[in-house]
Amino acid sequence: MDAPTTTSADNGTSGGGGGWFTPRKKPTTTPDSEAGTPEARRPAAIRPVGRPAAGPETPADGTAVPPAPTTGSAGTGGPEQRREPPEAISTPAPMAAQHASSPAAAGVAAASSAGPAPTTLTPAPFASTAPSATGPDEPRVPVQPPAPVSAPGQAASAPAGAASPDAILIRRAMAEVAPVAEKVTSYFYALLFVRHPDLRPLFPAAMDTQRDRLLKALLTAAEHIDNTEVLVDYLQNLGRGHRKYGTRPEHYPAVGECLIGALSKYAAGVWNEEMEAAWIRTYTTISQVMIDAAATDELRAPAWWYAEVVTHDLRTPDVAVITVRPDQPYPFLAGQYTSVETPWWPRIWRHYSFASAPRSDGLLSFHVKAVPAGWVSNALVHRARPGDIIRLGPPAGAMTIDHTTDSGLLCVGGGTGIAPIKALVEDVAEHGDRRSVEVFYGARTDHDLYDIDTMLRLQQSHPWLAVRAIIDQQAHQQLPDAIRAYGPWDEFDAYLSGPPGMIRSGVHALRDVGIPSDRIRHDSVEELVAAGP
Repeated sequence: MDAPTTTSADNGTSGGGGGWFTPRKKPTTTPDSEAGTPEARRPAAIRPVGRPAAGPETPADGTAVPPAPTTGSAGTGGPEQRREPPEAISTPAPMAAQHASSPAAAGVAAASSAGPAPTTLTPAPFASTAPSATGPDEPRVPVQPPAPVSAPGQAASAPAGAASPDAILIRRAMAEVAPVAEKVTSYFYALLFVRHPDLRPLFPAAMDTQRDRLLKALLTAAEHIDNTEVLVDYLQNLGRGHRKYGTRPEHYPAVGECLIGALSKYAAGVWNEEMEAAWIRTYTTISQVMIDAAATDELRAPAWWYAEVVTHDLRTPDVAVITVRPDQPYPFLAGQYTSVETPWWPRIWRHYSFASAPRSDGLLSFHVKAVPAGWVSNALVHRARPGDIIRLGPPAGAMTIDHTTDSGLLCVGGGTGIAPIKALVEDVAEHGDRRSVEVFYGARTDHDLYDIDTMLRLQQSHPWLAVRAIIDQQAHQQLPDAIRAYGPWDEFDAYLSGPPGMIRSGVHALRDVGIPSDRIRHDSVEELVAAGP
């Protein structure tokens, strides 16, 4: 998933002594306090030290990953990671109060001159329970890009159009390694597994997609390094999500050390002490924001939840509506999503949106489409049955409704992307709002409108709701064209959920009809990283 960085040597072979990126200990906060004092929230001080003695022999380019050590070597998780799955979850988990936003890293963000990047630099795989491997699985990953929000007193990002000195150096390094990206990522993981073999069992067996995600995260880091306001919120969510893998503060330096080693080797033509210092500052800030957010979240929520499948409704040969009962209260908001791990593919997590607003009985529902080579999706659709136990990560995402306004809602859902749209409609109804809600339900064929009856029943119950089905094979216009044909939409907030192609075209269509970007919310396509936690 994401990889931090520490010391480096000219050839990337230095072993890791103290490490320049070694983060401080977790802040000792209480549930009713802020995340410590400003001093406590500061990233670990960076003090250039003498390069440590060379560590284990550096692997040659393209070296295969060394054999994994015995599985007992990776027991890094705390008590919650050792929690045994229940035989069954017998009573509904009552809904608790909704999550308050984490009081994390305003101070850390302000300390960063360049708001570094999302951490698919930090392979989430540092868990006693496991990393998330995003394989060629799901066609869409519901990760809502955080809305840029400035904290009071927070240092502003670099002026528009003016890149910070660190951003310039980071991008220069990325431009240098881009032509050999595959070698960089292969070398990084080879370094990591040779120097830290105890971490290998925490990664998925198949690493090809993991390498792709690392590269995309690095490129995103270079592109968004000055966008601190967006990245801090993203990193806080990522830090909280990494708890389910058993990620601990001491894992970050190991990954950072190897990342810097790989970059310094393949960007040798431009690499110097100034560039290394920029990467150190950037990564230290990234890791500290994540560590602070995880420490704060640990005080009020488990790292993951067990959930028992209570119903499994196969709507089409490849789409199932699955309802589960978590073993503990699971607070979330309509429009959010979570990560799911099945017992058949341990350490493989996939993201799914909640298909309903929070329910009084505590049950959670998901719409899952089995896709080719989709390990998790096929297991959930074709193998899961009532009584099976799955695991859930924490809720995430900002595709939620602002109930302090009366703006209309334009909701566009394609395929299983109708799930969070349905949840948003229920949320409006439960709040007693009578704001106008216009839903466009897109599908390739009428067979794919598997939840149209539910949406039409909601329309019959609520006069403020209009539902329109747009079927590609029958319509004379595509979904974006249908959106343009209705309206006007200038008084509406827009929500999109579905396949990446639909989201891209939908965003363009909405901008064309005058909806500003800050009023368009959607599942992330390539916003900050290729995949979430």
